[in-house]
Amino acid sequence: MSASRRCLCCVKYLMFVFNLIFWLGGCGLFGVGVWLSFTQSEFSSLPLSFPSLSAANLLLVAGGVTMVTGFLGCLGALKEQRCLLMTFFVILLILVLTEVTLTLVLHIFHNELDTKAQDELKEGMKDYLTDEGLKRSWDNVQKMFKCCGVTNKTDWYLVINGTLPFSCCSSGMDQCVEGWIEPCYQKARQWLLDNILSVLVFGVCIGIVQILALIFSLLMYCQILRAEKYLD
Repeated sequence: MSASRRCLCCVKYLMFVFNLIFWLGGCGLFGVGVWLSFTQSEFSSLPLSFPSLSAANLLLVAGGVTMVTGFLGCLGALKEQRCLLMTFFVILLILVLTEVTLTLVLHIFHNELDTKAQDELKEGMKDYLTDEGLKRSWDNVQKMFKCCGVTNKTDWYLVINGTLPFSCCSSGMDQCVEGWIEPCYQKARQWLLDNILSVLVFGVCIGIVQILALIFSLLMYCQILRAEKYLD
């Protein structure tokens, strides 16, 4: 076996291993997204700007794209197809650039995004008395997190004529006057941050694998091209 062919085989199996890890990582992200969706299914009528619902959808999309891309990379490595490898490289490069851009946007504009999300949730509260699904979702949120309103309990005063919904207080009370002090948006956001750390660490590991997969796919493409020229 020529040195060029041995080098190609080495890169081929390395790329296959990294893409297998990449694909398994995608399965993990998708699985966490499904778990989060089922966990927060009681809040499904709330706008997607609610922190945990947004995170669930983001993980589902990221996991699905990662799984498809990883499978494409594994197939390209096994088949030694330049076309598949280049397609994999382009898709993965776009995915990495999108992830970096999204991370920067979330970091730079997080205050503006928080404000916009809170305004959207407050606007949605206006349908509390008429939308049974929305009412059930808000009641579930407030009971689960022991919170009241989006930013504070006064958010409800304009919605239900200066009073609070029963879900703002402990169960068994005839009337809710005081209500829980903590706002639901911050409580849900903190809950998400407390539970998402391991997912973020996992995401960083997947990011490293993505970079290595890009390098190996480009190396393999060049090795196949060189091997084809050597055979010619």
